[in-house]
Amino acid sequence: MQATSRTEEQQRISKEFAFPGDVQSLAQSRQAMMDFLAPYCSGEAEEIDLFLTLQEALANAILHGCGNDPSKTIHCRVEIDPSAVEITIRDPGPGFDPYNATQSTDDGTNLTPHGRGICLMRSLMDEVTYRRGGTELHLRKLRATRT
Repeated sequence: MQATSRTEEQQRISKEFAFPGDVQSLAQSRQAMMDFLAPYCSGEAEEIDLFLTLQEALANAILHGCGNDPSKTIHCRVEIDPSAVEITIRDPGPGFDPYNATQSTDDGTNLTPHGRGICLMRSLMDEVTYRRGGTELHLRKLRATRT
């Protein structure tokens, strides 16, 4: 009987992270998040998608949100439940308009000098949304079933 009475809290796990806003901390920050995420990935393809997405998201937060300043902090939250992995990355920067950063043609060609990372994240994740004027990124990847 106890096995069937699992609460939603037991099925949903989360972890908060805080990282310095400089390029030197990028690899270590990304790895800390991957160390938490990897055991819950359904396979190598999902792990690679999350790795590449975190690389781009953290790099954007460091370069654009923190100005490569180690005294500034990037806050992240990872939530995993049976249906999805959700990642929130918040930086202290001025924000931006995600629509204008990613204008593209019908065939997907990027028309702006920036935004290729955003396009990559959108291709790897099921949902990519910005809040708080572009200073908070929400990523959602639907969970594949383990085989």
